[in-house]
Amino acid sequence: MNLIAELKARNLVQDVIPGTEEQLNKGMTSGYIGFDPTSDSLHIGSLLPITLLMRMQRAGHKPYALVGGATGMIGDPSGKSAERNLLDMDTIQRNCAGIRKQLEKFLDFDETQPNAAVMVNNYDWFKDYGFLDFIREIGKHISVNYMLAKDSVQKRLETGLSFTEFTYQLIQGFDFYYLYNNKNVKLQMGGADQWGNIVTGTELIRRKGGGDAFAMTCPLITKSDGSKFGKSEGGNVWLDPEKTSPYQFYQFWLKLPDADAERMALTFSFKTVEEINALIAEHQQAPHQRKLQKALAEELTILVHSSEDLLFAQRASEILFGQSSLEALQALTEKQLLEVMDGVPQVASTKANLAEGFDLISFLADSGVFASKGEARKMVQNGGVSINKQKVAAIDFLLKEEHLLNGSYVLIQKGKSNYTLAIFN
Repeated sequence: MNLIAELKARNLVQDVIPGTEEQLNKGMTSGYIGFDPTSDSLHIGSLLPITLLMRMQRAGHKPYALVGGATGMIGDPSGKSAERNLLDMDTIQRNCAGIRKQLEKFLDFDETQPNAAVMVNNYDWFKDYGFLDFIREIGKHISVNYMLAKDSVQKRLETGLSFTEFTYQLIQGFDFYYLYNNKNVKLQMGGADQWGNIVTGTELIRRKGGGDAFAMTCPLITKSDGSKFGKSEGGNVWLDPEKTSPYQFYQFWLKLPDADAERMALTFSFKTVEEINALIAEHQQAPHQRKLQKALAEELTILVHSSEDLLFAQRASEILFGQSSLEALQALTEKQLLEVMDGVPQVASTKANLAEGFDLISFLADSGVFASKGEARKMVQNGGVSINKQKVAAIDFLLKEEHLLNGSYVLIQKGKSNYTLAIFN
């Protein structure tokens, strides 16, 4: 497989050093991407570099994933408007361990394979490197003028850039130099905002050792409205199921606007370009069926989580948006129920109110589900209220303990998809 040609077909090449494609076509090449340990979990924004390494390995090359235990203590100014808070060593080490565990899900680390993935932590080669040694042996090869010319520096000069962040590109450049000399890594990849940092590494390799190193960046991913990709109403969409449930992850992809879905399918899917283009054409014939979003949501939920998690996400979606039954709702564990209902408005009451039956109309009005008893009564009379997916037929309906899901919850539905979760303690 011609990796660069494949990436170009998916609109994943922004900048590339001449000769990179030829180097990859010669045979197995080692290349790396860095991951910033600002959290113990990666998020959807990290999926692009992850899938780049996956595509690299599947094309027969050897991927290195660098976790920035050292650079994470400094902070990359690229794309940032202000200096971020510095993390302590314990937090960074914990975050590195979490990222390592996640990457093992996507890459093959079987050491018996010639192109087995490798994880490295730049703290390992920086921890014993003295400051004076570094500025004498490395700093003298890169001029201040060269460093100041970088966009990541220029954009921060007006608002202020500390010496700590200013040195970031030199330290990242040394990462490439170290891997080039010690691991025979000849390629670094990353997002377009990393180009300045990456070519500092290729320049250091050329000036200090006279070697040839290569680089490639991909366009930064944004939504069609220009906002940052990988965010939902609740913040980051994480790869950790404890931070973002598989159901929420599935729903994120399912809700993509058509224009975003078309671009993201080429970016993230491992279907062939021909298959994706055919799927896009089919989707455009009947966009209301959301075939493209469903295909992407299914593939990526399995990739990041599992087939079982996909089945649950689909079942949960059917419960909220389809014609599911009370039995399907009752089959959910408490954890699954709360995952499905994450973000759904909640109201609280006590189980004591259910002992002799709680008048539904009064409950709906008193809890604020409806503005008044009159409004609640009218909606019930028009068949617009359901309790646990069962339509309420009478205005004298009483809520009882037998209606509780998992002993504490009642799902109230207004209209087609307006939900409230009542919690009885």
